[in-house]
Amino acid sequence: MKRFLLNIIGFLFCMTSFGQIHEIGVFVGGSNYIGDVGKASYLDPNEAALGVLYKWNKSTRHSWRFSYTQTSIIAKDVESDAPNRKLRGYEIKNNIKEFSAGLEFNFLDFDLHQSDFVISPYVYSGISTFIYNETFVINKVSKEDYQDFSFAIPMVVGVKAKIANHLVLGLETGARYTFTDNLDGSNPKNENFETLKFGNLNNKDWYVFTGFTLTYTFGKNPCFCASK
Repeated sequence: MKRFLLNIIGFLFCMTSFGQIHEIGVFVGGSNYIGDVGKASYLDPNEAALGVLYKWNKSTRHSWRFSYTQTSIIAKDVESDAPNRKLRGYEIKNNIKEFSAGLEFNFLDFDLHQSDFVISPYVYSGISTFIYNETFVINKVSKEDYQDFSFAIPMVVGVKAKIANHLVLGLETGARYTFTDNLDGSNPKNENFETLKFGNLNNKDWYVFTGFTLTYTFGKNPCFCASK
């Protein structure tokens, strides 16, 4: 019984140590928006996006992930393939500051303490909240009304690899389905701009982040539990 209890305690200590593996780093890439103005391409970054992120690796397969990312989104009808948008000629701009939290899942075991090269594709989702500007379009250009916030569902796919003892490099793209239809000024909440609404008012707007992550790993190494 004593040996059994010692083995259980050792196992719990190993799991606790393994659960204390952390990553902190940066995201560098680009962004694009999909809505009622400009192109309809889902993967077409045209503005810089920068961010920071933290991961708490609970196992070799999943991590809790928290991040902050900011960008500007710009769209022009003249760059669209749709003839009606080209003729309309609207231009919009907005700023996004996003806070996101959720779960990252690795398709392969991603053991940060292996000395060999480690690589895995992954997916991430959770919930995001973001600050943006409520806008309206007048004289074909978007104008700021006031600052507001909304929520979004991130849907991220990527691949990452351990490139050094404490460094992990990733490449990912992630669409955000937002709960607002006014990143582009097409559906302003302000009743004074009711006559300025345009586009498909039943569809929500999207924005996409595409780029690289570079994280530094730290925390306690997993122990080797006694088998006897």
